[in-house]
Amino acid sequence: MALSPTLLVVLGLVLAAEFVNGWTDAPNAIATVVSTRVLSPTRALILATLLNIVGALFGTAVAATIGKGIVSPDAITIYTVGAAMVGIVFWSTLAWYYGLPTSESHALIAGLTGAGLATAGPQALLWSGWQKVLIGLAFSTFLGFFGGLLLMAILYRVFRRESPATVRRLFGKLQILSAAFMAFSHGSNDGQKFIGTFTLVLLLGGLIPEFHVQAWVILLCAGVMGVGTAVGGWRIVRTMGLRLTKLDPVHGFAAETGAAATIVLASAFGIPLSTTHTINTAIMGVGSTRRFSAVRWGVSRNIVTAWVLTFPVCGLIAWAAAKLSLLVLR
Repeated sequence: MALSPTLLVVLGLVLAAEFVNGWTDAPNAIATVVSTRVLSPTRALILATLLNIVGALFGTAVAATIGKGIVSPDAITIYTVGAAMVGIVFWSTLAWYYGLPTSESHALIAGLTGAGLATAGPQALLWSGWQKVLIGLAFSTFLGFFGGLLLMAILYRVFRRESPATVRRLFGKLQILSAAFMAFSHGSNDGQKFIGTFTLVLLLGGLIPEFHVQAWVILLCAGVMGVGTAVGGWRIVRTMGLRLTKLDPVHGFAAETGAAATIVLASAFGIPLSTTHTINTAIMGVGSTRRFSAVRWGVSRNIVTAWVLTFPVCGLIAWAAAKLSLLVLR
């Protein structure tokens, strides 16, 4: 297939979904460092954009899982992928409007699943990829929460005799490193997901002979994600860093380091997890070390509701869009 108008539209939809990913997911990497006032929003954004790009160059295992492990490339078409992107853009834009950090990972997986079921039936789904998705759910929920909680408990123990001013001054510097680590980890996992989807469209469109992620695709998708963060990321930063719990630099360091370590570990094994879930649960874990009520659980409940709704809503929208495309093509 040549570079047809349909192919261009679908590639554009993938980039639109990556742009929205910048709205809703990439701010996770800088939310805590902005809320603790260690870095200004502008400097944090530059840090996040650069380290996201570097992280996206950290292998292609996650991109391969998304591109050829969730639905069989032999059973779907570019219309299937286009329908999945419609669901992602609609749901994520709605959630961004209300300042809720949705999971682009779950939106993407649900969208590909719903569209794949509509066009090819259950045989289009691949269990090998779904195993990694389920492992990713456990990673983001439990390792995120307990990683943040355990690291914060250790820091309390180690620095219990130091003055608050000394601790704040030290971790004001260290949190820049943890924010960079978080941004890198985001690129290594979340940044790769739409890179894998873009590559899948190139394969389905006949522009490449086999699934192989090219450097220009990585740079294009990472750049689009950075622009999305610059345009609309503040709403999510406010929810994550200001409303969920009160953060000092030491808390931000613990949350970012615990979450980033979890994400990088998952990326190395090609496990697509939700960076939103991971940093959210890490912040909750860190907040819980002070006292359970330190976390604003009402805000947490709204975030969890958005997580739960992501799978069925994106899946149904993508399914409907794929069915509509089949009717139009007949």
